[in-house]
Amino acid sequence: MLNPCDPGFVASLAARLPEGTLAAPDAAHLTEPRGRWHGIAGTLAKPRSTAEVATIVRACGAARVGIVPWGGGTGLVGGQVMTDGPAPLLLSLERMTALRGAWADENALVVEAGMILADVQAEAAKLGRLFPLTLASEGSARIGGNLATNAGGVHVLRYGNARDLCLGLEAVLPDGSVWDGLTRLRKDNAGYDLRHLMIGSEGTLGVITAASLRLFPIPASRVVAMLAVPSPDAALRLLSLASTRVPGMVSGFELMHRTGFDFLAETLPDLHAPFDPVPDWLVLVELGLAAGIEAEPTMAALYDQASDAGLVSDGVIATSDAQAAALWHLREAIPEANRRIGAVSSHDISLPLSAVPDFIRTAPAALARIDRFRINCFGHLGDGNLHYNVFPEKGRSRAEHDAQRDAVKTCIHDIVHDMGGSVAAEHGVGRLKTADLVRYADPAKLAAMRAIKQALDPHGIMNPGAVLAH
Repeated sequence: MLNPCDPGFVASLAARLPEGTLAAPDAAHLTEPRGRWHGIAGTLAKPRSTAEVATIVRACGAARVGIVPWGGGTGLVGGQVMTDGPAPLLLSLERMTALRGAWADENALVVEAGMILADVQAEAAKLGRLFPLTLASEGSARIGGNLATNAGGVHVLRYGNARDLCLGLEAVLPDGSVWDGLTRLRKDNAGYDLRHLMIGSEGTLGVITAASLRLFPIPASRVVAMLAVPSPDAALRLLSLASTRVPGMVSGFELMHRTGFDFLAETLPDLHAPFDPVPDWLVLVELGLAAGIEAEPTMAALYDQASDAGLVSDGVIATSDAQAAALWHLREAIPEANRRIGAVSSHDISLPLSAVPDFIRTAPAALARIDRFRINCFGHLGDGNLHYNVFPEKGRSRAEHDAQRDAVKTCIHDIVHDMGGSVAAEHGVGRLKTADLVRYADPAKLAAMRAIKQALDPHGIMNPGAVLAH
């Protein structure tokens, strides 16, 4: 049983910390981007060091006060807000932003967990290197939260998820002890890998305070194209063709349906697609090429071969960085257009690549048995991650479908599960999908997760109610 973070506890904790570490929570720290949840908290802690984090965690453990870690607040599954129960302590690492070390020849960078992702990218660029984790929220998301949620983004196809970009961690465990795993080693088989246990745990097993990150050479040249494809099947074959022609150099491969561009026209009319009319299906392809390979001719040759095979019918190849950025901006603006339209139910799912076209064919008929909807399907085809979002028909409101929201979600998630996919692709479980985890997770996995949670956090103080339901 947890206790509230009440004034008496706050006063006691404040006496152990530097002045100004604790403050009253503000609205920005108690809401999430979609406005679906509004959190509660007894105090907001903004420590400046790992030692201060350890002091806070140790005090909360002794008093049985829950802790909700807060990164940049950009999560979409409610992991950063606690809406009911005894008021927790809200723990933000936004003051812990230091660069602790940089090794260009090792392709390694050590930063504190509060550093904003865009700043991590900038530090890598100073070394002439690339930190490839790329998200729409990179200007406000913090690297500790990215690792805690195992963030994905648009370059997973080439570089992997956040866990693939991390060499080591420093973290405060639920008993207040500090685990110093901030290694830069590429090989270390000395027992269980706590790094991978912490990454993706969403703050339920400890607080990440610093990370050793893996960097990469910056590609010698880059080219981006938006191509019209006749179907998702053709898009998948185009991905295979591109990966064969320039192996290891396909940096991004995004699938988009015409509905996304319809939504842009409705809500962000200053953004214009490079096609009129917009075809049913489009892919955005980015190649990051090695020295000696010409960018535009390589993309043009890929287009020609794909056209001969019937995989593409039209295309636009960017001839400048500005044009490339404009094409990517169209893709990255789709979530904002979705937000303005207002979804009945949004789904962050992943599937085996070969199952993606089957899912896209199957799901609309299943949804039609519930009601009439508009569907915006887009996402990272290169790693099988789709954002499959369901909207009211034009002229109808989201509120008209409130009673159907659970049925829509279950319909989509059941299909995904039956096809061997995951209902929590890159956004995680948070508080939104705890029931889904129980419904779809392998029972042995779920039991192991509960055993790990009990062993490391026996009092349940770390992010109560997230990932594992009470």
